[in-house]
Amino acid sequence: MTFGIQGLGTATPPHVATQVHLAEMSTEVICQEDRQERLMSMLFKKSGIETRQSVLDPDFAYAWKADAADLAGRGPSTGERMRLYAKFAGPLATTASSRALADAVVNPSEITHLVTVSCTGFSSPGVDSELMTSLGLRSTVERVHVGYMGCHGAINGLRVARGLAASDPNARILLCAVELCSLHFRMDWDDEGIKGNALFSDGAAAVVCGNEHPEKSHLWTVSATGSWRIPNSGDEMSWTVGDYGFDMRLTSRVPPLIEQHLAPWLTEWLASLGQTIESIKGWVVHPGGPRILDAVETALSLPPNTCDISRTVLRELGNMSSPTILFVLDRMRTEHPSGPHLLLAFGPGLTTEAALLH
Repeated sequence: MTFGIQGLGTATPPHVATQVHLAEMSTEVICQEDRQERLMSMLFKKSGIETRQSVLDPDFAYAWKADAADLAGRGPSTGERMRLYAKFAGPLATTASSRALADAVVNPSEITHLVTVSCTGFSSPGVDSELMTSLGLRSTVERVHVGYMGCHGAINGLRVARGLAASDPNARILLCAVELCSLHFRMDWDDEGIKGNALFSDGAAAVVCGNEHPEKSHLWTVSATGSWRIPNSGDEMSWTVGDYGFDMRLTSRVPPLIEQHLAPWLTEWLASLGQTIESIKGWVVHPGGPRILDAVETALSLPPNTCDISRTVLRELGNMSSPTILFVLDRMRTEHPSGPHLLLAFGPGLTTEAALLH
């Protein structure tokens, strides 16, 4: 049997804010000295982002700042942010999943397995349970949650789905990644942690996948997945639970590490699959930021416009963490329909995840 993606759907929340507005809000709410204001301005200007979307009103940080009950001045507690996650994540995931099912022309009753992906919230029963109810999935659907794996989580989810399909030839799997990064807006200054305020946004993406059936052709066949942890990089990107949301650490060493180490591993991995860097026609790279996209192109000696679709998604939507790569793939099917395609993303660890699609 051949495992592949049969349908794809995406969704973003209704509130949209310009990067200019978010930079002004961040500066007014957080900065206490000229140095911080200069760095904040630089981070937002160099983000490659023009607009971002959120489940929260664009002026949410002003309200957080004015909250008299917030004695620490750091915004809502993690518990309150998790209540917001439980309120908003399910409906956004439902919209993306409904669109994926429609794109695949699959009835919810045909789904046998559900894989959910998220690193921005915890609740149980959670998004998976809510999807079963809102979509009308069968009560016998088998569920797996891929949690807290960061920006490459959707590729990890695909790996799980591929394994489920290998064990059950008749499996029809719904995979949904949903992230509400804006809930973790940082209200106090930290040289590394503040970078997340300039990059992250909210969104959801879903795919219907499984082994090929006579009546269901694949949009893409998933030939293989690969994973590699860059040595001595564990402190360069992290995502930890704090008292006032989850704390992001993203150092300036991430792009140089990618530029230095990516090519040898990727070349060897592709060769094991009968491919080369030159044979890849579509590069579906997670837009973690402009410097990361530049680093990938430099490391692999790719033309400077190779990651332009990723740059467009970043510019228009920001970095939504795990769903973002599926937004890039969705646009790739119309702009670069012929493969093979390579999904490539980086997350805490510092870990590289890849998937080869035909």
